[in-house]
Amino acid sequence: MDLKVIRYFVEIIDHGGFAKAAEAIHITQPALSKAITQLEADLDLVLLERGKRGSQLRPTPSGQVVYHYGKSLLNTREEMLTELAAQRNLLTGELHIGLAPLGSAELFTPVISRYRSLYPHIKMQLLVRGGTEQTQKLKKGEVELATGIISLAADEFDGFCIRRDPMMVVLPQQHPFAHATELSLQQLSDDPQIIFNEEYALHDLVLNGCVQRGFMPKIVTKVSHPDFGVALVAAGTGVMLIPNFLANRHQVPGVVNVPLQQDDLIWELSIYWRKGIPLSFAAQAMVELVREYHAINA
Repeated sequence: MDLKVIRYFVEIIDHGGFAKAAEAIHITQPALSKAITQLEADLDLVLLERGKRGSQLRPTPSGQVVYHYGKSLLNTREEMLTELAAQRNLLTGELHIGLAPLGSAELFTPVISRYRSLYPHIKMQLLVRGGTEQTQKLKKGEVELATGIISLAADEFDGFCIRRDPMMVVLPQQHPFAHATELSLQQLSDDPQIIFNEEYALHDLVLNGCVQRGFMPKIVTKVSHPDFGVALVAAGTGVMLIPNFLANRHQVPGVVNVPLQQDDLIWELSIYWRKGIPLSFAAQAMVELVREYHAINA
């Protein structure tokens, strides 16, 4: 059933006849009459009581039903178009975005602030979770955008890298390698390691990197916060591998940061979304702001 023809029928009832309706919707009267005849044929119902020429047309009981629901359909259509226009102009809408616990404060605070100033009517929901949980939320549609350490070579996600950062080995000052200019993963095979919990993508990054170099790391403890991990290093508990920006941010007395060979490991944070699923206007605006910020600060 063509919604345009439903509109024609409603106009005929509202204007009391074909002539005035045809004039109002800018269509010839014969074309209008043909469209209504076809509608009656499609429904196999008589919708109009056709009296003498010049008399006002009245809907039949079936016509009253079509008129009632037709008005509702047309109103709903207008509401839909109005809401879509508001979303397109970012006057309304919601954005659910998952943020990685590591790096979000440094990389996303200025972007989010800029987004809020440009689009104050968009409701933003931020979910700060580890990479594994974020990806699950994204697959379920509970967030539209996610950030984290992820391979974008697969067919499941689209996205782009926001920042690449070298990895640092955080060592106690008295460690034999404390004065080295660079270290390899293999050189750390006998050291106890402090590593992030499994919910963090950095956990798998370090673990897989060690396995690829032929050894399992000697994990002495797992942590959820880099400052606690660095404090444990300072206390002589073990060594820790973290991105350069975190190592600099959480520098404390009693530790040194030695660069890890970049062909061993490198930290890459990406923003990504489900491939083949169109992004909302709100999400598209966020992606463009992230691209802009990344380009300026690359």
